[in-house]
Amino acid sequence: MSSDIRTSLRRSGGRIVMFFKTAFEGSLGIRLVLCFSVVLMVGSAGAELSYSFPEELKRGSVIGNIAEDLSLDLSALRARNARTDSAGKGKRYCDINVNTGELTVAERIDREGLCGKKASCVIKQEVVLENPLELHPVSLHVQDINDNSPIYSKNVINLEIGESVAKGTRFLLEEATDDDIGPNSVQTYTLQSNQHFTLSIQNNAVGQKYAELVLDKELDREQQQELTLTLTAVDGGTPPRSGTVVIHVTVLDANDNAPVFSQSVYKVSLPENSPLNTVVLTVSATDADEGQNGEVTYAFGRLLEKDKSMFSIDHRSGVVTVIGAVDYEEETTHELRIVAKDGAGLTSYSDLIVDVIDVNDNIPVIAVKSLKIPVPENAVPGTEVGIINVQDRDSENNQKVHCSIQQSVPFKLVPSIKNYYSLVTTGELDRELVSDYNITITASDEGSPPLSSSKTLHLSVADVNDNPPVFEEQSYSAHVKENNKAGSSVCRVAARDPDWRQNGTVVYSLSPSDVSGATVSSFVSINGDTGVLHAVRSFDYEQLKSFKVLVLARDNGSPPLSSNVSVSVWIGDENDNSPQILYPSPEGHSFMTEMVPKAAQSGSLVSKVIAVDADSGQNAWLSYHMVKATEPGLFTIGEHSGEIRTQRDISESDHMKQNLVLSVRDNGQPSLSVTCTVYLLISDNLAELPELKDMSYEESSSKLTFYLIIALVSVSTFFLTFIIIVLAVRFCHRRKSRLLFDGAVAIPSAYLPPNYAEVEGAGTLRSSYNYDAYLTTGSRTSDFKFITSYSDRTLPADLTLKKVQSSMNDLDGLGDSSEIIW
Repeated sequence: MSSDIRTSLRRSGGRIVMFFKTAFEGSLGIRLVLCFSVVLMVGSAGAELSYSFPEELKRGSVIGNIAEDLSLDLSALRARNARTDSAGKGKRYCDINVNTGELTVAERIDREGLCGKKASCVIKQEVVLENPLELHPVSLHVQDINDNSPIYSKNVINLEIGESVAKGTRFLLEEATDDDIGPNSVQTYTLQSNQHFTLSIQNNAVGQKYAELVLDKELDREQQQELTLTLTAVDGGTPPRSGTVVIHVTVLDANDNAPVFSQSVYKVSLPENSPLNTVVLTVSATDADEGQNGEVTYAFGRLLEKDKSMFSIDHRSGVVTVIGAVDYEEETTHELRIVAKDGAGLTSYSDLIVDVIDVNDNIPVIAVKSLKIPVPENAVPGTEVGIINVQDRDSENNQKVHCSIQQSVPFKLVPSIKNYYSLVTTGELDRELVSDYNITITASDEGSPPLSSSKTLHLSVADVNDNPPVFEEQSYSAHVKENNKAGSSVCRVAARDPDWRQNGTVVYSLSPSDVSGATVSSFVSINGDTGVLHAVRSFDYEQLKSFKVLVLARDNGSPPLSSNVSVSVWIGDENDNSPQILYPSPEGHSFMTEMVPKAAQSGSLVSKVIAVDADSGQNAWLSYHMVKATEPGLFTIGEHSGEIRTQRDISESDHMKQNLVLSVRDNGQPSLSVTCTVYLLISDNLAELPELKDMSYEESSSKLTFYLIIALVSVSTFFLTFIIIVLAVRFCHRRKSRLLFDGAVAIPSAYLPPNYAEVEGAGTLRSSYNYDAYLTTGSRTSDFKFITSYSDRTLPADLTLKKVQSSMNDLDGLGDSSEIIW
């Protein structure tokens, strides 16, 4: 509004009403167009302002502009502290924004709460201005909006109508209330579509709408005892609001009907093993009558004895319960006749069919139909050894069974016809590794949860002769001392055969062979049961040192299997041979006398004792010892070499003839020994001595005296000549004498007994010696031999000398030969 128009209005004292259109958005989101009426009144106290606006505006919504309507500047509003105040003790529903001059909503304004059903709702407020003080009345006209729905005082309207009520009868219905007024209040009613009733809408004295229920079709209680209808009240707002109420119509009836079951046949499923008092079903029979004539009781008709002990029925409620064990495997279906009777004795019948549902309550049963035991270990893979049958009394999936073998065994189950399985081998069997099998067969059904059972089969494996005897060692060595007793144990061989009984029984024998040209059985025998080898005879190490035997081990299977092993028999040496002296000749043979020059010095080699021992090893280790000597301390013998040497220089006082008794001992346990006598003559020339007799006679005392006398005469006669000869020989042959005694002595091979040889490098002949023999003439009993040494590069021993005896025999034909050299 312009200032010119506003001034004109004030002068005339008239009233200008301005209509402002605004849109308001209700609960459904649609904005309504409302008019604001502003009335400017000029009075003694000040201009009166009037505003019209819809209820339920939000706080801060603009109602009008005070500054414009009162023609005030905004600065004057702030300076004069413009505000609103309520008339009386009412609430202050609006405020002034001094910055814009707008009048805004300060509190929620509910028309129904402030004015109820009044057609006009006005709120009185005042605008206060200070300096100078001014009061301007403000009338706030609150307009109704459709913010309330029609409602009923009750949720259900109950009507009882007899089935004999005539068509067209009206029944007044409770009206709905709406807090809104005018077009926003209840405007009409609607009824749920049905075949019995229609709705008639009427106006009361105050112009309010109400409804009547009109019977359009007669009721029949036997067909429908109750009806439920929905009545809806609708207001005239935009959008419209509505409220509903339920109309419950009860049809009153006469006693003219028998009980009627809800179903002619009841079918129900019941799991087997249901616990006692389980509810099977509740049967229901209705009687259209009322009171005692409409009271229905229930009972079983004619039943089988097994059904009587299994089911019961409550005669009041019709609840059928379980009172006995229900087993699908015994009976899958039960048929029960149920009788319903009312108070007047009218009855009706219905059948209850109970189908028993199978429950997985039976474990699979494993039956062994055949079993072929024992199973031969040479059975080929796939050989059938047994037939298994599995049964389950349950049905469908609960009856489906799977069989398996869990452990790792060379057997498996092969499905056959229906519930039969074949137990077959899957690999080669070996009784020597596993002789028995415990096979656990597990059968599981497909129930939920699954049930299973197991059965253990014991299978034994029959032995087949498929293993030859095997010796514990690849070869055997036996050590036997010589001179053993015939029949003594040599060693024991052992062979194992893993087969069973006769297939594993081992018999030992010797494989035919020759040992040193004789059969092996002439040396050893074997015990066929124990494998112990026995010596058939006594062994002699010096004749046989070792031999080999082939032992055969054979089982008693069919066909028999065998193997062999080599047994090496080593014969151990024993000290059973005494040393044998090769040189000088043993007593009882012709003897020889060694000549020792008078000029022999200490350490000169005089002679050598040569001995051998047929034993070996330490039993053949020989040692030489001086037992007796004519001049103790003059000669000594090497303990290990047997060399006889001078221990000191020969003096004039020493006897011319020296007899040495020597002992040769071996190193055996006990030690064996032999003695010999060596005859030595201290002289430089045989011509100095008379004819000598055999020196063996010196052992007797008479001959000893005789020879002593001869020796004294000889020494006296040739003393001076002998001294001259010794000096001459010593001077001329000094160098030759040194070589003579430093040489080595060789023994001809004729002194060696046959079949003697060095044993394991421990022989007793260490050097070779050559000998020159010088003999006297004309005597068979006194032979003198003088030795001449040669270097080590002499001829072999077997080419040097002959036997002494044969040499002496040859001398018999020589007469007075002065010198013979071999």
